[in-house]
Amino acid sequence: MPLNIPIALTWLRIVLIPVFVAVYYLPDTWLMPVAKNWTAMTIFAVAAITDWLDGYLARRLGETSAFGAFLDPVADKLMVAAALILLVQLGRAEAYLAIIIIGREIAISALREWMAQIGASRSVAVHMLGKVKTVVQMIAIPFLLYHGMLFGLIDTQLWGTVLIIVSAILTIWSMVYYLQKALPEIRARVR
Repeated sequence: MPLNIPIALTWLRIVLIPVFVAVYYLPDTWLMPVAKNWTAMTIFAVAAITDWLDGYLARRLGETSAFGAFLDPVADKLMVAAALILLVQLGRAEAYLAIIIIGREIAISALREWMAQIGASRSVAVHMLGKVKTVVQMIAIPFLLYHGMLFGLIDTQLWGTVLIIVSAILTIWSMVYYLQKALPEIRARVR
């Protein structure tokens, strides 16, 4: 397993997952609810930034690797799934939205794995639609974690809810896109 700065940042993202979740399990006497929201939001935002940074550095430093290409999306999916489950538990996101988003991630990951096994991974390569979905999620989730008025102007619960709904719509749209791209291979293999 190669260890370089981009992979170290991906591992950091994975390590931060239980940290931001644990914040909500601290007694209120240790950390007040408002501070929990701020802390969890900040940790998640730092982790989300490392998602962009590790890819940028891997390309810039010429340190791309098969292991990094595998680990990066795993870290992203773990981070989003953990946050969505936590948000459902906190009553800040609807369970059906979490199921749509997490279910799509599992389905598309399985599709990509199968397509790679049959040598057709290019047909389900990451598309701009999937990237937009990820950006919307990475804005919606910190808003929902913060759960208050940001700078006295932005109702993060309202905007987080709107964005997580948009994210779910983009999630379905991108899943349909990837399935359409894979359909010729699926038809050829099922016959």
